[in-house]
Amino acid sequence: MITIAERLQKLPPYLFVDIRQKMQAAQARGVDVISLGIGDPDIPTPDSVVESLTHAIQNPKDPDRHRYGCDSPVDDFPQAVCDFYQHRYGVPLSDDQVAITLGSKDAIVKLALGILNPGDIGIAASPGYPTYNIGHVFASATTYYAPILRKNNFYVDFDAIPDEIKRLAKVLWINYPNNPTTATADLDFFQRAVEFGRQNNILIAHDNAYSENTYDGYRSPSILQVDGAAEVAVEFFSLSKAFNMTGWRLGFVVGNPTAVNAVKTVKDNIDNGSLRALQFAGAKALSITDEITPPINAVYQRRRDMVVDALTDSGWDIEKPKATIYIWAPVPQRFNGSSRAFATALLEEVGVVVTPGLGYGQWSEGYFRISLTYPDSVIDEAISRIRDFAH
Repeated sequence: MITIAERLQKLPPYLFVDIRQKMQAAQARGVDVISLGIGDPDIPTPDSVVESLTHAIQNPKDPDRHRYGCDSPVDDFPQAVCDFYQHRYGVPLSDDQVAITLGSKDAIVKLALGILNPGDIGIAASPGYPTYNIGHVFASATTYYAPILRKNNFYVDFDAIPDEIKRLAKVLWINYPNNPTTATADLDFFQRAVEFGRQNNILIAHDNAYSENTYDGYRSPSILQVDGAAEVAVEFFSLSKAFNMTGWRLGFVVGNPTAVNAVKTVKDNIDNGSLRALQFAGAKALSITDEITPPINAVYQRRRDMVVDALTDSGWDIEKPKATIYIWAPVPQRFNGSSRAFATALLEEVGVVVTPGLGYGQWSEGYFRISLTYPDSVIDEAISRIRDFAH
């Protein structure tokens, strides 16, 4: 009889797989389903980035265009990462502070595999991205969840973390701009995070996936802007949301050389890097960030305003987020704070999919998430159905 590894039995149902399955079941019953559940951009990748890919993959002068990305890496990509950090944040990076990754989800798990031993503890801010805990499970480590609450601006309360956890933990995962709460952080918070890491010998792992999706003149900082941050911190960046490249699977981790090298070592033994053409395209995207992100963000800002204005007109208490591609909204009172009950009823009765807050941890109960990565007409129809349903 074939059995599966115990670690797989410790994994909770993956949130977005569960959502897809419920969507498919409803559609099979004939429900006209509209999804606002997944953060997968509907806007195409910018033409200039696609052109860079096609040129590289068709270039007869590059005899290595088909080879393993690890064996034939593109120097342009890590150099573009360094140039991006210097231009965007004023942060210089050395070669040993950069690892090119298959997006950030993959890299998060690989960092956990590279720094955690069985029985170790990792701290994950909650509500938060489920992959932080998933990385711990695959490393046979344990997760301590540090609540981030509205009353604290969705910041980690470092003083509330028990002394025993501080003593045993090896990594703390934070994410600003935050998914799902849309909260943003300033450099003062990052300074406190770095000091917490230094005092407790804990690596601060900052998931910076939404740094470029910002509105109303806001620009999100990098934790590496804090003096001495690279002694105790790494930062993950994904090209997925910034440049509408989710399926391309490109990203990088930068910062502390020891942690970066741990990711590289795991990668050397598990994957063979990205296709050269993808690396050239990634370098192109990073080099023209100032050109391609404003029109992308203009679309999301318009959708943000459309959703928030419609819901606030119907009695919801929602502030317009300064960043991310999401809206974090409270569950209507008649559902007694149950995000799962609300999301299930919304799907069953009016065919709209939203993400229940509970999927991001116990402290996200009472909320649901709307993604802005759908055409305006789809969002408009979905919000109309939500408003009718809620009343």
